[in-house]
Amino acid sequence: MSEPKTPTPVPAGDTYKGWVFKWTNYIKGYQRRWFVLKKCLLCVIWVLNSQLLTQAEMGHTCRGTINLATATITVDDACNFVISNGGAQTYHLKASCEVERQRWITALELAKAKAARMQAESDDSGDDFSSSSPPVAPGQGGGSQNSEVQSALRTLGSKVEDLSTCNDLISKHGSALQRSLSELDSLRLTGEAGDKIRQVTERATLFRITSNAMINACRDFLALAQAHSKRWQKALQAERDQRVRLEETLEQLAKQHNHLERAFRGAAQANATADNKSKTFIISKGISALNEEPLAMNQESPSQELVPLKKRRTRISDKPNYSLNLWSIMKNCIGKELSKIPMPVNFNEPISMLQRLSEDLEYHELLDKASKCQSSLEQMCYVAAFSVSSYSTTVHRTGKPFNPLLGETYELDRRRESGYRSLCEQVSHHPPAAAHHVISDRGWTLRQEITVASKFRGKYLSIMPLGTIHAIFEKSNNHYTWKKVTTTVHNIIVGKLWIDQSGEIDVVNHTTGDRCHLKFAPYSYFSRDVARKVTGVVMDKDGKAHYVLSGTWDEKMEFSRVMQSSRGGENGTEGKQKTVYQTLKARELWRKNPLPEGAETMYYFTTLALTLNEPEEGMAPTDSRRRPDQRLMEDGRWDEANAEKQRLEEKQRSVRREREREAASQRTSSQSEEAVDEDSVTDPSLKSAPHENYQALWFERCEDRITGEQVHIYKGGYWEAKDRGSWEGCPDIF
Repeated sequence: MSEPKTPTPVPAGDTYKGWVFKWTNYIKGYQRRWFVLKKCLLCVIWVLNSQLLTQAEMGHTCRGTINLATATITVDDACNFVISNGGAQTYHLKASCEVERQRWITALELAKAKAARMQAESDDSGDDFSSSSPPVAPGQGGGSQNSEVQSALRTLGSKVEDLSTCNDLISKHGSALQRSLSELDSLRLTGEAGDKIRQVTERATLFRITSNAMINACRDFLALAQAHSKRWQKALQAERDQRVRLEETLEQLAKQHNHLERAFRGAAQANATADNKSKTFIISKGISALNEEPLAMNQESPSQELVPLKKRRTRISDKPNYSLNLWSIMKNCIGKELSKIPMPVNFNEPISMLQRLSEDLEYHELLDKASKCQSSLEQMCYVAAFSVSSYSTTVHRTGKPFNPLLGETYELDRRRESGYRSLCEQVSHHPPAAAHHVISDRGWTLRQEITVASKFRGKYLSIMPLGTIHAIFEKSNNHYTWKKVTTTVHNIIVGKLWIDQSGEIDVVNHTTGDRCHLKFAPYSYFSRDVARKVTGVVMDKDGKAHYVLSGTWDEKMEFSRVMQSSRGGENGTEGKQKTVYQTLKARELWRKNPLPEGAETMYYFTTLALTLNEPEEGMAPTDSRRRPDQRLMEDGRWDEANAEKQRLEEKQRSVRREREREAASQRTSSQSEEAVDEDSVTDPSLKSAPHENYQALWFERCEDRITGEQVHIYKGGYWEAKDRGSWEGCPDIF
């Protein structure tokens, strides 16, 4: 093996490299190593065979480094010299000749001096930035700040390139190691086995060295990012404060202009001959009313008129403490459908199932973020987090929502505050089914039809939501679907009630074929996993994993990008191999909002849930907020609420019997006029329930083109009817 030609000395800013003998121990003595001096770092390379590495790879397979900024360099004799950084690391080195030693000493001293200057300049720039100096006017200091940011970005870019190079080396050496191991497994015990084993050992050593280099590069990148994060945070905060002040100023000017214009028009029409003093008084009175309520832009008005935002309530009446013999009611209900059991309001919470369904929009901002994603795989992560977030409000909510009456509706209009409008309607009573449609100005649509099947098993209550949820994004045209998991209420008879979610969810992007498999782990007393754990993997259409999701359905969800996956050991319960994912650092997708103060006395309602039953002007006659038994319960008048609940249920039964009689008479008359072959009827709903002739008011039944299911889809007209105040088609259900 011939030694490479020793390079000539170059300036310390460039790379200097060559062979130097390094003291190892008293047994092996001095061993030849490849040293690389780059900027202010001296890196030692340990290679068994110089032919295994290219010249570029030698610069990254680093065995150890010394920062020359804090190092001392001493000369022992003609060829020996020592480099130490204060005791943590000390290299005893020997050059091949005195001339070669002097070249290294010169290069090291120049690099050390430059490192000291760079460190001093960095400290001075940090002190200058953190000093309390007045703001710099535009055009006076922007150039220096911009150059500082550009310099930092260039440094970060070079670090990223180092990480990329190290990553390529790890992949290359890993592949070579895998090939060598495969060849070793296929060999028999022959004379060449020793050579192969030595080659495998060399490959494994190179892979370990390259991995260490990768770790060092990541550490340098992190240290640099931390060093600049504080000053960037200060600069960002200053920009935010300036933007907020500018927005406040513009908003105040718009308010003043609008009120001045209104006041002037009103004054001119009321008294055209009034003097200037009275006009001034009227105008100033209009201006003084600016701070009474926050204002928002009316998006539907062509003149962009400013209208006040409604101030939502933050409290409801405290829950009364009524005692109830639970077993006397539940002992005759074992095995029955929950929706067919007459239940007092003592088991309820003062919202309907339609409002509970609308509460899924508690974390609508996840869909807002998803609509802005350029990558469909990243968008899938936000959609999956949204599907999990809807369960966070159930952890303490042991009360049962009111079963909606047939034809009951509920609207949630948050277009001014959050950009979306939601409408729910009870489209079927047996089985109970609710259709839900949400349209957002921020580029997404959500729709679902949920049928709830529930069974009381004595010790626990199982609630199985049936139906598919659809999320469609306008910009990317991505169409997602998923279903809900099973909810279980434990300790129905004895003990404290508690809720668990269990099952699996498959979120599917029907446009790209991407898929996310989520698993809700059921609670187990003997499990070591965290309670309410949720895990998931985002895969493309080819089954390749790109993201790993983890968290809990009652607190938060995180996602990590997958760098590499491999097969691990067998799963003892199923006998299948587990897949082990190597990921980057996890980032937070979603975190639960804290409950409002005093939530334990208000049915553990969230901030949104407290506003769901708040009366508003222009509500439809069938809106859940007009339901009298629910309103009485919210006010704490439970005895009156129970009586009203029985009246409404009996009224609904009477309407149903009348509807069945009308359907039977229509069927009899149609059979007398024309015989109908039952086999020719293709609609299964007409065969299974011929007496049911109810049609929803705002939704129409059709076949879903994605799932093939018979579902109710919003046909339009509700919001137009609300704007007109025309509710002639609404039934009298209350």
